[in-house]
Amino acid sequence: MDKTTHFGFKEVSTDDKQGLVRGVFDSVASKYDLMNDVLSFGAHRLWKRYTIASANVKNGDKVLDIAGGTGDLAIEFRKKVGAEGQVILSDINASMLDEGRKNLTNKGFFGVDFIQLNAQYLPFEANTFDCVSIAFGLRNVTDKDQALKEMCRVLKPGGCLLILEFSKTDSELLKKFYDFYSFTVMPKLGGLIADDEESYQYLAESIRKHPDQETLKNMILDAGFGFCEYHNLSGGIVALHKAIKV
Repeated sequence: MDKTTHFGFKEVSTDDKQGLVRGVFDSVASKYDLMNDVLSFGAHRLWKRYTIASANVKNGDKVLDIAGGTGDLAIEFRKKVGAEGQVILSDINASMLDEGRKNLTNKGFFGVDFIQLNAQYLPFEANTFDCVSIAFGLRNVTDKDQALKEMCRVLKPGGCLLILEFSKTDSELLKKFYDFYSFTVMPKLGGLIADDEESYQYLAESIRKHPDQETLKNMILDAGFGFCEYHNLSGGIVALHKAIKV
């Protein structure tokens, strides 16, 4: 029997999910930054700023940004690691990686490496990076446990993993508003601005299928990390998990 996983609220073959996710991001790549600003009212920039501040990345460090998309985190990491350091912006989706390359070039940022890769199979030796980050990408990975183990493997002992992702709020009032916004407003805006209501319906559904804060923390620890903590942002709509490899 074929193994299945979720694609939003649908059950699909694990072999099919990667292609389905690719189709979503091929469709939204060119409007990705604009839609992030519109849908989050600009808050995604504050969430990412908090992530960078939590990274403790220093001059000369090596950083791998997975599912780096249009390069928001890579730009800030590049500033921190300096000329002696290295930043790799990676994404499984070629369209998103192209948008990241164009974005960095247009902003005058050079010295960032671009690699198309699958988070489940990282093409790097063990103990390579000082920091690995993934922002709003883990929920789209087919086998999250395998990806987390790979992230642990490529980090140096003492290295830091940062996972910024949509999560679960405990506020009933906020939850009701968020459900209405996610399933009614967000797809409609996706249709109006990006001409793709269906992809933004999937993105809303994928958020609900993502593990909650405690579940993800335990998954990270099970992957081999010696320490993990999380910080809720915007009432738990988003959470930043920070883990250390011992």
